[in-house]
Amino acid sequence: MWDERYSDDDYVYGKKPNDYLVSVLDQLPKGKALCLAEGEGRNAVYLAENGFDVLAVDASGVGLKKAEKLASSRGVTIRTLCIDLADFQIKPGSWDVIVSIFCHVSPDIRKSLHQQVVEGLRVDGHLVLEAYTPEQLTYKTGGPPDEKMTMTLTGLKEEFNGLKFIHGKELVRQVIEGKYHTGMGAVVQVLACKNQ
Repeated sequence: MWDERYSDDDYVYGKKPNDYLVSVLDQLPKGKALCLAEGEGRNAVYLAENGFDVLAVDASGVGLKKAEKLASSRGVTIRTLCIDLADFQIKPGSWDVIVSIFCHVSPDIRKSLHQQVVEGLRVDGHLVLEAYTPEQLTYKTGGPPDEKMTMTLTGLKEEFNGLKFIHGKELVRQVIEGKYHTGMGAVVQVLACKNQ
């Protein structure tokens, strides 16, 4: 599905970084950044432009080729890894920043992945996450069609046990990111850090 979606000549989620990521950039420690389900690379390239050493992970090789092309066009370099998140292992204590923007996977994969995120962050490392909540199914402006793949702040606090939440909020906001995220969206936003 994702290879087919990303085979479009256009960047289907746009070339601009996610608004929430931009809003918290100045709170993130510089260093190594991991972008999960990064697709066509808009967030990874933005981080590279701001001095981060970035690894973009996605199951779509087509999307990641576009990510590399975008990076090249902006004069920066990112590393990419094509792998299903169900098979991806995050090395403990190895990341200063982990970014999860609209990374919607099945609950069993998500819970395991989120525990790996906690372990994968270095001390003082930060997580940036934005995802759709169950309410998004009524808006129909993007996101997964299955409520089980959406997220809530309560659920994320459980799944990211071990991180300190600096910011955590569910809200409805305008999401304009290419042709697949366009309109009002019900989202949850998290900025969290690892203190020990």
